[in-house]
Amino acid sequence: MEGVGCTSRRSEGPLVLLLHGFPECWYNWRHQFTPLAGAGYHVVAVDQRGYARSDRPAAVEEYTILHLVGDAIGLIRELGAEQAVVIGHDLGGMVAWSTALMRPDVVRGVVGLSVPPPQRGPVPPLQAMRELFGGQFYWNYFQSPGVADAELAKDPHATFRRVMYGLCGDNRTATRRSSRSSHRARDSWTSSRTPRNYPPGSPRPTSTHSRRSSPKPGSPAHSTGTATSTAIGS
Repeated sequence: MEGVGCTSRRSEGPLVLLLHGFPECWYNWRHQFTPLAGAGYHVVAVDQRGYARSDRPAAVEEYTILHLVGDAIGLIRELGAEQAVVIGHDLGGMVAWSTALMRPDVVRGVVGLSVPPPQRGPVPPLQAMRELFGGQFYWNYFQSPGVADAELAKDPHATFRRVMYGLCGDNRTATRRSSRSSHRARDSWTSSRTPRNYPPGSPRPTSTHSRRSSPKPGSPAHSTGTATSTAIGS
């Protein structure tokens, strides 16, 4: 991984690392910053590799669970912590559980949202999902070469609008409120800039940029940890 974007709310307490799911970014954790920091934790939300302000390696081989776990461990180390509580949602939950499984010496606690602890099944996950959902599950959809790319590229504006709307909630009041918030998140999704507007009480990080050489595939990715929003690239 050539770079990683992260946002933190500093405290002198234990480190909490927040790992988002698909298709999300650090901004999805914005409501958790204040209560966790208020409880005394040093809170860090990261854009995982391939998302938002983090770099996007072209080779699919650079997105294995070993790479994602290595990213989490490397970030914890770069933040100067010996251990961290790792919290993940969706895809981030898979990474959180796997990080705890592979490096129990580093993970002092783990929380998985939407995804239970992993276990080895009788068939590979993609095959199981294909058999259960006939290839309609989103994992299989995005695994089919060119299919999702062609469909989503027909109208990028409509695609983005529908994705953001779909993340907003199911009642009108929540949808209106979340829709406004989703517009604030667009910078985090599409550029290295931090959102210009924040909900009341949420952290307001500044943006910095630095350079770091890319580690070899399979090695942990690194990021500096400060009370800012940071983007690091090769």
